[in-house]
Amino acid sequence: MQFTAREDIQAPINAVFEMVTDFERFERMAMRRGIEVRRLTGHMGVIPGTTWATEFRLRGKPRQVEIVMAECDPPSQMRFEATGKGLNGTTTIEFMALSQRRTRLEVDMSLAAKSLPARLFLQSLRLGQNRFRRRFQSRLSEFAREMEERHQHGL
Repeated sequence: MQFTAREDIQAPINAVFEMVTDFERFERMAMRRGIEVRRLTGHMGVIPGTTWATEFRLRGKPRQVEIVMAECDPPSQMRFEATGKGLNGTTTIEFMALSQRRTRLEVDMSLAAKSLPARLFLQSLRLGQNRFRRRFQSRLSEFAREMEERHQHGL
């Protein structure tokens, strides 16, 4: 199962890349949503091999997912691989300079099942995939507007 969203941002590519790689900020955001996040490696910046261990509840059950930055090509691309019980996921984030002050951010996420319960979970996602795609795009749009504001105000 694959989801893609893209958004154009009124900020230079290097500024967008820097905001997207503010991992401490994302870790705090996840914790506020009840997700336990521990960075296991990569405390010294944006480097391939950086690894996080996450724990959260999904559909009433505790889940553990390990996320690894598999690839990083500043400021044009990053790829993350997530592994959990029964599911694997890959997220690719691409940055494209449209002009000196405008950047296109594209996020591509794919999920694959390794077990029967995971296949059933993906099947339930497929049934509601239009709603999920709209939410995915909406969240990216919100994030893009926030990045524009942060860039505008020099935050």
